[in-house]
Amino acid sequence: MVVQTSIPLLENGDRLSRSEFERRYLAMPNHQKAELIEGAVYMASPLRFNRHAKPHGALITWLGVYQIATPGVSLGIEPTILLDLDNELQPDGVLLLDVGGGAHITEDDYIEGAPELVIEIAASSAGYDLHDKKRVYRRNGVREYLVWQQHENQLDWFFLDLDQYVTREVDERGIVRSHIFPGLWLAVEALLTGEMNQVLTVLQEGINSPEHNNFVQILAERNSAK
Repeated sequence: MVVQTSIPLLENGDRLSRSEFERRYLAMPNHQKAELIEGAVYMASPLRFNRHAKPHGALITWLGVYQIATPGVSLGIEPTILLDLDNELQPDGVLLLDVGGGAHITEDDYIEGAPELVIEIAASSAGYDLHDKKRVYRRNGVREYLVWQQHENQLDWFFLDLDQYVTREVDERGIVRSHIFPGLWLAVEALLTGEMNQVLTVLQEGINSPEHNNFVQILAERNSAK
């Protein structure tokens, strides 16, 4: 009788519990990106530069400037998020409150719970970022969800209104403004056309606004009372 002692490799489409997903992932010799979405395993394909890495860098630059100007807010790139028993996701980026938010950092240094803002770079509107993942984030209380669809070159910014995601519309200047993070302003057309100087100019306007200054004061008081 042969006893099977090796841990099976993760495979696309495996149906696993979160604990079994973690066991198999940790046993992998090369830790490529893998996610558990509604109990199913998704393994990442190689990432193209112009379709993923470059837009990812642009969004992280935008969020990074905001995070530097906003003590009490943390930015993470491709972190593992433990959402519920069927979902362990690794989004392209998150912005979360250090104190009083929907997520916390576990003892083994993972995010557990819902970050306030999640961003994803999607190949197209047909991808799981706008379907399965969107449902998971909504159900688990992620308050704002930003998806940049590369094939369509379209950006959707959703906010949680009761139990549904609603699209946040641009204003008369073509700017979308976060309600969760005051001062986080995005010049959408400038981002889509690669005009990062304009993206950062508009963001700086938001950072200089009275609502951002008030937000920084609130965060400082919240953190001092921790």
